[in-house]
Amino acid sequence: MNNLIKSAQLFDRAKKIIPGGVHSPVRAFQGVGGTPPFIDSANGACLTDIDGNTYLDFCMSWGPLILGHQDPDIAKAANAAIAKGCTFGAAEASSLALAELITNHIPWVEKLRFVNSGTEAVMSAIRVARGATGRNKILKFDGCYHGHSDAMLVQAGSGLTEMATPNSAGVPAETTINTLVAPLNDIPAVEKIFATHGNDIAAIIIEPVPANNGLLLQQENFLEKLAAIAHTHGALVIFDEVITGFRLAFGGAAEVFGIQPDLVTYGKIIGGGFPVGAYGGRADLLDQVAPNGPVYQAGTLSGNPVAMKAGLAGLEKLLHNSPYTELEQRTLKLGEKIKSATQQVSPVPITVQVAGSLFWIILGDITSSDGIIRSPEQIPSAHKDHFRQVFHTLLTSGIYLAPSAFEVSFLSTAHTDAQLDDYVAAFSNAIHVLAKP
Repeated sequence: MNNLIKSAQLFDRAKKIIPGGVHSPVRAFQGVGGTPPFIDSANGACLTDIDGNTYLDFCMSWGPLILGHQDPDIAKAANAAIAKGCTFGAAEASSLALAELITNHIPWVEKLRFVNSGTEAVMSAIRVARGATGRNKILKFDGCYHGHSDAMLVQAGSGLTEMATPNSAGVPAETTINTLVAPLNDIPAVEKIFATHGNDIAAIIIEPVPANNGLLLQQENFLEKLAAIAHTHGALVIFDEVITGFRLAFGGAAEVFGIQPDLVTYGKIIGGGFPVGAYGGRADLLDQVAPNGPVYQAGTLSGNPVAMKAGLAGLEKLLHNSPYTELEQRTLKLGEKIKSATQQVSPVPITVQVAGSLFWIILGDITSSDGIIRSPEQIPSAHKDHFRQVFHTLLTSGIYLAPSAFEVSFLSTAHTDAQLDDYVAAFSNAIHVLAKP
């Protein structure tokens, strides 16, 4: 077993002064149990903790590190930016260069504004949609996560056309009264909601590839039908591409599916590893934002020069090298190798769902008619417990996954074929723990 003595000591200290000992809940390992390793450094596809243990990383900081840890071009750009000043709180050129790169290559992003997180981007895009349409209600989908702003921390009510209810303490019910929730992959449910509330729905917001509650692959024409319904009723379409933007393709899921959203939110990759978010879309909608229009949004550290230059270096490299096809092929191959290596020895069925360079391993029987999990209720009930056991066996073998059964894994250009083979071997060995009483 890995030595986590120093990590355990730090965790005990942290829990005394930090809620749960962490600054984002999943890091506390409550979903899998045990002590989280405190990471000291990272390079390429690997992490090293404060106790000296090295792990092959498939969390990749929850997705932004498509080029791996400490990509030399991103590091060089960030260090050069720091040498000139970490923050200005004033107009500067680096954010303009990054904005021009994005708008020049993504046609449906005619204008955009940088913020500091995906949550902030979603919150702002929703405000723009409401301001532009003069409507109040937003339709989201069960199984999609859009950050921790009050209006998005909701669960479905008892009926499809009922208002959502908060699923976090501290969120007043009246805050979520204008949030509607529909099941994923269910067009009749969406049509029913629009039949009742269509004249007051400002926008549909969706992760085009839901990746925060498992990797929930939607049917091919689901997004097209959603967009058609929304536009028929005068509502906007917001794609939350905080995870998928610049990862599935340079233009994200919108490019892959050939659907142009009215508004889109980005994060993760556009900061090159630094905290950045952005919202963009049609020029007429973005012109509603202050100082041009009546929709107010501001941010002291928005357009931080270090993050902007790091993000610019990363996106330029992605644009020039275009690793997307190769990454997807390698991810699909990894999934096939995992299934092949475990199908004869696993005590439970194993399924691997893939979208681009994202993958999710499901441990348990899938009962959907097509063998694909498209909504949260289709996730096998035993998956969580199975994952907990496999997770710790992999961790002691030097494999680091996101510490939750419902989070996806990410491939980067830094992962080598040999490292992926190591993962397959480790996973094949780890699966035997499920056979033990």
